[in-house]
Amino acid sequence: MIFAWMVLLTALSVGFVVFPLLRGRKVPLAGLDSTPAVLLDQLDEVQRDLDRRVISKSEAAAAQQEIKRRILAAARRSTRGQIAENTGGRGALILAAFFVPLMAVGYYAFMGSPEISSLAYADRQAERAEQQKITELTDKLYARLTSEPNGGASEGWMLLGQTYYRMGEYSQAAAAFETVTSRDDASSATFSMLAEALVSSEQGIVTPKAETAIDRAIELDPSNPAGAFYKSMAMAQKGEEAAAHALLLSQLDAADGFAPWMEAFIAQANQIARTLGRDQIALADYAPMAGGGAGPTAEDVAAAGNMSDEDRGEFIRSMVNRLAEKLEDKPDDLDGWLRLANAYTVLGEKPNAVSAYERALILLSDIAPDDPRHQVVEQALSELR
Repeated sequence: MIFAWMVLLTALSVGFVVFPLLRGRKVPLAGLDSTPAVLLDQLDEVQRDLDRRVISKSEAAAAQQEIKRRILAAARRSTRGQIAENTGGRGALILAAFFVPLMAVGYYAFMGSPEISSLAYADRQAERAEQQKITELTDKLYARLTSEPNGGASEGWMLLGQTYYRMGEYSQAAAAFETVTSRDDASSATFSMLAEALVSSEQGIVTPKAETAIDRAIELDPSNPAGAFYKSMAMAQKGEEAAAHALLLSQLDAADGFAPWMEAFIAQANQIARTLGRDQIALADYAPMAGGGAGPTAEDVAAAGNMSDEDRGEFIRSMVNRLAEKLEDKPDDLDGWLRLANAYTVLGEKPNAVSAYERALILLSDIAPDDPRHQVVEQALSELR
């Protein structure tokens, strides 16, 4: 129905432009009707001058002859037509009236609107409704925390800060985290989350305030990977690339097996290594997937490069199934569940990914709350749900 209205409105718009052009516009030639009267007045004036003997007969005859010549010329012009048609630019306007709508319809038919994602209208409505609901709940949580006499529970402020961060409200997230950092129960994770929000609010720039929070996070827990990561960013931005690279590698060397944060460390280390002209590193250098069939060996990877798309898909599926079978025998392998959940996410199997992350969340209940894997699992579940 909406397309019918669009076609109708387009046709009306084209009609308003084209019909006047097709009909043409007549422009009167100003001045033709008044010219003979002026010349007749001049003839009368010459005759009066002759009667008063102001001019001689020969001068009067010459003047009268010139005026009559002008009257005849004006009469000839008037007989060729008193009106002229104004056609300047009609062709260009008619072409534009038809060509522009056709181009617009053709472009949007193939490309779609450049400002709107390729989602059905109903899906966008549901997405906006969900976003509105989250905003309302966030506002209620903020109002409740600020109204409590004791300033609100630290857990509530942390939840508020994480919600603001996921919404992209980095300054508000930093303010929420900062409320907790002023309390005695502030942990290393609290300061590293504050630093992350401050860095994000400054579009990746580590400000002195953010670096102070980073240093406090490392002081409370030297093994906090978030603190080391943002400390390396601060060092690199101050021109200390070699020290930043060494810090990242030391954290990777100290890791006991695979951890989700290692991928970010490797990407950051390789970016700095390009500046320093050093060799690139890989995740397999610090967290090999071998052992119990948790991942592909070097031979598996080499073989996968020569497979067809269908065979490669089956190969990846077999690797995921092997990991899932291993976890049936070792259900307490937290990092294994995280790898499995990530694999399901890559494959687009959201229900399986959610199930694996929920299993990891149960195992995390026995681990310190400042462990960065808490944040990884919570963020992943929030995005998948």
